[in-house]
Amino acid sequence: MANGDGPVLETLTDMNAASMERTKLSPASLILVRLAALIAVDAPVTSYLAHVGPATEVGITLEQAQDVLVAVAPIVGGPRTLSAAANLMEALRQAVDLAETGPDI
Repeated sequence: MANGDGPVLETLTDMNAASMERTKLSPASLILVRLAALIAVDAPVTSYLAHVGPATEVGITLEQAQDVLVAVAPIVGGPRTLSAAANLMEALRQAVDLAETGPDI
């Protein structure tokens, strides 16, 4: 359970760990499903950013992310798909910036 100085982040970490332990999806499939869910809820950039590292670690490509956007577009609609694409690209830009310069503290 979450405890300590960062209860919100610890709770989210616990939730993610429980989800990963209880699914039989491959790590790549799990990330793609989560991407679809982020698109569906019109998630903010920070939510996409939290998934960039894990997606990279399991070999998800930009083309696969684009395929997910295309696959869910008829369900979620054009405006939400465009919003998701912009948020995903911004998350990728921020991830590259962080990798190159380190976090701003």
